[in-house]
Amino acid sequence: MVIRDARPSDAVGIAKVHVASWRETYPGLVPDTYLVNLSEAAAAMRWHNAVQAHGKGQGALVVVDDMDKVVGFATYGGRRVPVEGYEGEFYALYLLEEAKGQGIGRRLMAHMAERLLEGGKRNAVVWCLRDNPSRWFYERLGGVRVAERPIKFAGADLVEIAYGWQDLTPLARLSAGPEMR
Repeated sequence: MVIRDARPSDAVGIAKVHVASWRETYPGLVPDTYLVNLSEAAAAMRWHNAVQAHGKGQGALVVVDDMDKVVGFATYGGRRVPVEGYEGEFYALYLLEEAKGQGIGRRLMAHMAERLLEGGKRNAVVWCLRDNPSRWFYERLGGVRVAERPIKFAGADLVEIAYGWQDLTPLARLSAGPEMR
């Protein structure tokens, strides 16, 4: 598997991963009607536009298999929600089930940390649902719980927590592995 910059032509693959990941990860956490109504076609259009819009300091990465099929993606950039002392943000990281357990998520986080450092951001946060069972992944990578906030999502009252890295350098060093193409 290879990690590379996302291209607009990856939008359909990113949308498939996005929808499948939400349906696998969030049952019981977000309203079922929201998950049932997710549309790969609508997501593909949004991802096509989002990938085209990425510029310096923010971006999207994809993980592709030997057949160039997108099996995961991640996005990053400047902090969207104020958290004192943090400049960057890891926006999203999703993998298909078949890509989990191979260290790909760790490498995606590391590559995003490298990119944020290159863009002048020394630290970053990631927001996730408090009840998301995958949130422990961020703690294993050295993220420290730094904030919490209530949110309203699809008519449900939820709680998000932020994990932060004050220095992205150690996280960026975890990217050892095959080069991005």
